[in-house]
Amino acid sequence: MRPHLPSHHRVLAITAWLTLTCAAQQAPTLRTWTDVQGRKVEATFGGLQDTSVQLILKDGKIVPFPLAQLSPEDKAFAKQQPAATPTAPSSTTTRLPPSKRTWPDKIEVATRTMEKLQLVLEEPQNRKFIYQTDSFEFMSQDKLAGSVMTEIARTFEATRLLVSALPWGIVCTPPAPLERYQAALYETREDYTNNGGPTNSGGVYDSGDMIFKIPFPSLGLERRGKTWFKNENFRNDTLVHEITHQMMHDYLRFLPKWIIEGTAEYTEMIPNNAGTFRIGSHKTGIKEHVDQNTQNGAPINLGSIKEHLTMNREQWDTKATGSYTMRELYLRSSLLVYYFNHLDGTGKGERFIDFFESVYGEVQALQTFFANPKVKRMPGGRFTYPSGLTPPDMEPTTAPFKHLDKLIAGRPYAQLATEITEAYRNIGIKITATE
Repeated sequence: MRPHLPSHHRVLAITAWLTLTCAAQQAPTLRTWTDVQGRKVEATFGGLQDTSVQLILKDGKIVPFPLAQLSPEDKAFAKQQPAATPTAPSSTTTRLPPSKRTWPDKIEVATRTMEKLQLVLEEPQNRKFIYQTDSFEFMSQDKLAGSVMTEIARTFEATRLLVSALPWGIVCTPPAPLERYQAALYETREDYTNNGGPTNSGGVYDSGDMIFKIPFPSLGLERRGKTWFKNENFRNDTLVHEITHQMMHDYLRFLPKWIIEGTAEYTEMIPNNAGTFRIGSHKTGIKEHVDQNTQNGAPINLGSIKEHLTMNREQWDTKATGSYTMRELYLRSSLLVYYFNHLDGTGKGERFIDFFESVYGEVQALQTFFANPKVKRMPGGRFTYPSGLTPPDMEPTTAPFKHLDKLIAGRPYAQLATEITEAYRNIGIKITATE
């Protein structure tokens, strides 16, 4: 969730035996696959890739599973199948192993992507106008000027490309059962809050109903005649922040709050214009971000590194009681995410990427759990499962911190605090921090 402030600020785990990818092959037969431990999942054969078999789950997600871990019968079946033609879901980016990922210099939305934007439903009497691109569906309470809707849709598509392109290994596919990511644009703040938008926010990704929500005023729109146009206050920073949450929907329960908000602040601060993000200019972005959130060049106090890195969600919500405190939490989080991506170790973010790779395993274990036909979903987010099956860890005080050691890498917090302050000093940013 992003707080409504004058500046640009705002707001399960079983053993991982399957890992998701966006490149797949399709076979016509749904069958039950069994691993060497007797665990089962229903999926279609999607081809062989290196030492893994590509399994396509019922919801369309593509999962590579090590051949060596399959039952002898399933291993033999997989090896006997002919190669298949790739038919990936909505995101067609192949997920590379960490060692082959690189930092892109820039990403931009192709013209042909925006040419597919269209108004597919127009019901003025119901205050309902639906626009679609290949990846997103937008419900607006009023008709927007073509140029405005194009710019909004371009920001959504560009942010999706950005999150996909970063070496964190995020797989950007709409959460099941959605065919497209959903966004709702409300004419007034009252409409926004009446539809679940927090009163102190300028926009929010609601992971409960899987909808990005934002009111027209937060975008800087004004009515001229019968439609809406941009005014001098038009901005897309809230969009980028919350779209980042939306792209990371499947990962959120496994991430500490500081990484959830810090990664969204990170993408937001990357210089961007007209659907192009210049990732290679991240150093300019962080310096501008710091300048916007400090006064008179005063050092930024990160406080206790240990406290911030290990802060659970209840503790975060207790601290975020006012706009100033929330601003501090967001700034500290963004600085820590930037540090682990560009200043720690070799400066290529290896530890951060390694952390996300472990989280990725948790995400796939969760999806595998729910793909088991013996697990039954119920209303209100509840589910049932047989006594012999271990459910994923959903405890918010433990699940997000299982892999934090990947970032800390055995360093005492006092040492980590020193390394952070020195690294920022080397790029001209004054930081203070304690253990």
